[in-house]
Amino acid sequence: MYDFNAKEQLPGLIGWMRERMADCHGKTAVVGISGGKDSSVIAALCCEAYGKENVVGVLMPDGVQNDIDYSNGLVERLGIRHYTINIHAAVRGVLDELERNGVEPTRQTTVNLPSRIRMSTLYAVAQSVESGIVINTSNLSEDWVGYCTIYGDSAGAFSPIGMYTTEEVIALGAELGLPERFLIKPPSDGLTGLTDEDNLGFPYHAVNEYIRRGVCDPETREKIDRLHRASRFKFQTLPVYHNNLPIVLEDGTDYYK
Repeated sequence: MYDFNAKEQLPGLIGWMRERMADCHGKTAVVGISGGKDSSVIAALCCEAYGKENVVGVLMPDGVQNDIDYSNGLVERLGIRHYTINIHAAVRGVLDELERNGVEPTRQTTVNLPSRIRMSTLYAVAQSVESGIVINTSNLSEDWVGYCTIYGDSAGAFSPIGMYTTEEVIALGAELGLPERFLIKPPSDGLTGLTDEDNLGFPYHAVNEYIRRGVCDPETREKIDRLHRASRFKFQTLPVYHNNLPIVLEDGTDYYK
């Protein structure tokens, strides 16, 4: 029987985070703060790994965000430096320019554009603070079914919780001492008021049971498998055409082979 022990996981995870930051020649962890479990746990992990003085939280409402008190509460709880950057003008500016050029934004455009602008904002902050590195906040459950935006919330220098399910992320947060309010807020698409699970049509618990135990009803299994297959391109290195022309230098990887 599979058993998850958050306390046993933390030392290896935090050590890995320190190694990755060193590999990036970074110092300051830059984290987008939504107030939900993923960004809350990542921010808390970064405080453990790098010290809270080396963590920057970025709150990025799109206009008025009714639940921004979660984000404010989280950065206050952790005592980290933080900035609030409202992305509404940037989002609206792109949409207005599309319409001015006769391009009618689709629903997918309006859903994914804020995520991509938020990631651009995080990189702008990271490049404006001392040795800033953007930390990815995606979890395994969402990634498994492709519930993320390519070049949006799927981006970052490295992904500390990308191999942990939603329930495991909550357990890690509890072990780190985060209050329950930062671990149980249902994630939503930020546009329709629907939760991620509403949009998917099944709960993340079903995904977690399928991943860890292989248990799933046939109808949900088919949905999960279909979404998983259709979304793998989001997590692959950018395909490069190999033209067989010589590269005589060695860079220590097989990317150019």
